[in-house]
Order: sequence, then structure tokens, then C-alpha cells
Amino acid sequence: MMTMNHQEQFRRIELLLGKESMARLHNAFVVVVGLGAVGGFAVEALARSGVGRLRLVDYDVVKPSNINRQILALWETVDRKKCELAAQRVRAISPDCRVEPLDLFVHTDTLDTVLDGHPDVVIDAIDSLNPKTELLAELTRRNQTAVSSMGAALRTDPTRIRVAPLAEITHCPLAAALRKRLRRRGLEPGFPCVYSDEPIRDANKNAFVPPELSEPNYYNQGRKRATLGSLPTVTGIFGLTVANMAIQLITQERYL
Repeated sequence: MMTMNHQEQFRRIELLLGKESMARLHNAFVVVVGLGAVGGFAVEALARSGVGRLRLVDYDVVKPSNINRQILALWETVDRKKCELAAQRVRAISPDCRVEPLDLFVHTDTLDTVLDGHPDVVIDAIDSLNPKTELLAELTRRNQTAVSSMGAALRTDPTRIRVAPLAEITHCPLAAALRKRLRRRGLEPGFPCVYSDEPIRDANKNAFVPPELSEPNYYNQGRKRATLGSLPTVTGIFGLTVANMAIQLITQERYL
């Protein structure tokens, strides 16, 4: 039972969307996979929108290089688990939200745990190709309602952010790689993806940090990959757009 203060917290959303939609948000179960620049802002918006249950999945810790763009990253949170920080923040924003931090690396052997309990929406905010491929493949096989974020790095124009199925995305190397891998398996995801159609072929070469100089992955999970330059404005808007798509899906609004 929500207190009067907590009912007042979501009053403006209820005025906009209506009581029925507000009830759907309070009853919704959303899984957010990846709590970095995009996922962190998505969680923030979902908590502030009154989503009633959140499972927050990430195996990583905050690093100094995260502070430029990740809402969970502060100097005082360096070396702390992102999933625990996200859960703590959700509870501070929305005390009635049932929040479950899940500290694990997403791959084939952990997908059943990640997707357990029939979530209403799954948000994919993973930035590593192999785990992202496995998650999207499983979401497609299960016909799971989902929203996926494509590459937000190396972009500077937030007005070029778009939403489309994976098959229709242009100017995104990550989307192209995912399409190729999934089509080899005979899979074609139909859920909405957030991406930018801003070309990156002329990106400043200094935006790339060679893999051998990149920070190691926590617990050495996954392949070492190049660090890409990014802006907090663009990555944050990606995350908020992903959350907005999830809200529309939950409240049964048109999304494409």
C-alpha cells in the first residue's frame, strides 16, 4: 500500500497517462540488463515513473572513466558494484518499488536467471557484442517484449536518435554486427531498438583507445575491447528514450 506522499510522487504521471496506465506501471515487472551510461539513465526514469518491480543486472563495478557519463558513477562510488548502487538509488527514489540487484555476467548459462519470472519488458543496455547477441537471441526465441539500445558512442548530435526494429537501422556498426550474427541463427528481432543515424565514419581517431590500453573487464569477463569516446548528453538521452519506450509498451501506447 502506497503512502499519501508516494501517491503524490506519481500524480503528474497519472494526470498525463490516466489511472489505468499508472496502475499498469505500478504492477509492471521490468528487467534492465546493463547499468552503464544507457542502462543507468533508463533505471532512473523507470523508478521515477513508478514501475513497481525492477530487476537490475550487471556484473561490473564503477570505474573512474565511468564518471563522465554514468549516473551511478561518482568518485565516492568507484569500485562499488553497479547493480547494488542502482538498487540503492531506486529505493531512495521509489521506496515501494520491489528491486532485485543481480550481480552476474550475462551469457547463455545465466539467461534463465536473468529472464526468470515472466517480465513485462526487458531492456537490453549491454555494450559488449557477445553477451548482447546471446540476450537478443534468447529474447527473440521467447517472443519477449523488449527494448534494445544500439551504439551511443562516437555520436554528438542528440537530434539524430531514432527508434526502429533492428532490420531497419542504418549508420550503426553494432546493429549491423548483431543483424549478421542473429540472421545466421535464423532470427529477426522485431522489438524496438534505440539508435542514432548520425554517421560515424569521420569520427575523430582520438576517440578510440586501443584495446591494449583499455581498462580490463571486471573479473576478466568477456573479450577486451576498444574504449570509444562518448558524451553524457547523447548516452543519457539514449537511456531516457529506452525507458520511454518501455513505459509506452507497458501502458499499451503505440511505439512505432
